Amino acid sequence: MRRIVVALMGTLSGLIMLFSYHTSLAGGGALAVPASTGTSTTTPSGGTSSGGTSGSSGTGGSSGTAAAGTVTGDTAQTRWGPVQVQITVTGGKITDVTAVQYPNGNGRDQQINSYALPVLAQEALSAQSAQIDHVSGATVTSDGYVQSLQSAIDQANL
Repeated sequence: MRRIVVALMGTLSGLIMLFSYHTSLAGGGALAVPASTGTSTTTPSGGTSSGGTSGSSGTGGSSGTAAAGTVTGDTAQTRWGPVQVQITVTGGKITDVTAVQYPNGNGRDQQINSYALPVLAQEALSAQSAQIDHVSGATVTSDGYVQSLQSAIDQANL
């Protein structure tokens, strides 16, 4: 009888820990996103939908019509918060990718995004598209990142 009670309590404790994993809202010290992806304190002109260089729908012109400038993608609303990406285009190629908005409401979000955002930016620069691998452990942020990145690429007519 005692073994059954101990096994049941262990299982119950494990389930409680499993289901309460992401519910902690206690904030820790602020972790900065490494500067290799640009600064995240820059606020884009145009708010949440468009940046500075080109129209929003693809026209019949040649591909790569955006020669230079920055374009901010639409904000992707995710389960953990908004994600928005800004790209810099030079000579028809993506030369920089910056996460303008990303989930950072608690210590766990800050920890995840401090390693995920540089990886996602490097993937986008290498692929020159939104066809990038997701970062393990940051699936929700990766999904939002890809959505906003594709929006920025579409607006830049790349």
